[in-house]
Amino acid sequence: MSERVVYWNGAFIPETEARVSIYDSAMMFGDAVFEMTRSFAGRQFKLREHLERLHVGLRILEYPDIPAIEDLEAACHATIETNAPGFDADDEHRLMITVTRGLLGIYRDNVDLPTGPNVIIADYPLRWTVAGMGGLFDTGVNAVVPPQRAIPATYLDPKIKNRSRIHYQVANIQAARISGQNNWALLLDERGFLSEGTGANVFLVRGSEVLTPRGHDVLRGISRDYVMKELCPKLGLVARECDLEPYDVHQADEAFMTATPFCMIPVTGFEGQPVGSGRPGPVFARLMAAWSEAVGVDIIAQIKGWNRSRDLGDTPTTYAFRSGLR
Repeated sequence: MSERVVYWNGAFIPETEARVSIYDSAMMFGDAVFEMTRSFAGRQFKLREHLERLHVGLRILEYPDIPAIEDLEAACHATIETNAPGFDADDEHRLMITVTRGLLGIYRDNVDLPTGPNVIIADYPLRWTVAGMGGLFDTGVNAVVPPQRAIPATYLDPKIKNRSRIHYQVANIQAARISGQNNWALLLDERGFLSEGTGANVFLVRGSEVLTPRGHDVLRGISRDYVMKELCPKLGLVARECDLEPYDVHQADEAFMTATPFCMIPVTGFEGQPVGSGRPGPVFARLMAAWSEAVGVDIIAQIKGWNRSRDLGDTPTTYAFRSGLR
């Protein structure tokens, strides 16, 4: 693959030269809003919705000089077009769209760096994210509740997709220390209700109902919305938000998680006990088949085709599903 380039404030620079200053507010405070997308057969999925969520976050956090959604959209497509010749034929484009507030005011007269926000768009193969996950469509994952709780929206609103996410990593580390295979952290909120995974939304299935935690203390995922508002109605399933407790997972017929890179993954275990039959369920299969049909890609087969083992080192990583960290 030829060297990828990154969109950086209106220009393209080599990926190896894309660096945020140590004096940037993103480094000092995690002060960055971001989105991550994927394509199907080379076409971006729900790009506009991702950018609209990004835009809302930038407005709420009072970023200066917010670019128009249309300009961001054009920059995304230009980034894909510029990088496309270096991608393999079966690659999908994963965009990482980041906006930082920029250089902190106290450094402006002391370092020779541009001021104002940074708009950064990287484009890399989706397989980086999902390699090694193919088998999970057959086995499912085991959701575990770590000691780390979700941060309430009254303290830090998770509906704004921001880079202040140390609590996610703490939960990943805690989940990795729990015995068992394919553990994935499922956070509880301060009241003890289910909230979200560390980078995914959770759903339970009871009969023909598809249930998910209320959208208060969670990131309202683009995939979450797609399942609830488009796929479930298409299949005659009732999707609704409600308060869910760990007890409800034990009573569920099925469970699954949703996120942009892999779309849906079955949750076949909870705290080491089977969920439902302990195997991926029929509602999951119907939803995934409908999603694949809608985008013209066999999603499971595609990800299985990229399957390979990965050396994850000692750092737990979202979507890696490792356990036994010491």
